[in-house]
Amino acid sequence: MPGITLGDTVPNLEVETTHKNFKLHDYFADSWTVLFSHPGDFTPVCTTELGAMGKYAHEFEQRGVQLLGLSCDDIQSHKDWIPDIEAFTPGSKVTYPIIADPNKEIIPQLNMIDPIENGPSRALHIVGPDCKIKLSFLYPSTTGRNMDEVLRAFDSLLMAAKHKNKIATPVNWKPDEPVVISPAVSDEEAKKLFPQGFKTAELPSKKGYLRVADVS
Repeated sequence: MPGITLGDTVPNLEVETTHKNFKLHDYFADSWTVLFSHPGDFTPVCTTELGAMGKYAHEFEQRGVQLLGLSCDDIQSHKDWIPDIEAFTPGSKVTYPIIADPNKEIIPQLNMIDPIENGPSRALHIVGPDCKIKLSFLYPSTTGRNMDEVLRAFDSLLMAAKHKNKIATPVNWKPDEPVVISPAVSDEEAKKLFPQGFKTAELPSKKGYLRVADVS
């Protein structure tokens, strides 16, 4: 898929939002951001997703993450849509800004395009304080996001960043569970990084590459 991807810097676009106009890098500065797109207002799956984002806002805030939506309609349409979003998801408040992109000029620059439908997608980028994309999800029009997975993936990114990417999180990992040590880390370095010790899985290959450590 063409366009920006993992590790790329998000272009410093000036955007109009339901809160105010700003440049993206000013919004991203010194914080993690979940940037998520939608093809249009008053659509069923998107209505449920923006409501869920509002309901989970406190979870993101606790992690030092800010939210930024994008939908391919104008500001007035966004504002008219918000009451529907909040009504459908009880307890949800859309306090985050939503970018307006009625001419669909911004969404391709952010690589939030559905290659199957050849139009705007329901995509999600997790952007680091350095304005670079750390993780991306791209969903087909028939599948809604799983907010718990977005949070889990973000917790994994934070854990890896905390340990300078010398660890990774295994399948189905959740916070407070063991992590695996990067193959780039020697056993000697691992002993210094994890003085509490680590376990090396005994596998048929005898290669000793799968090392598990408790970092809680």
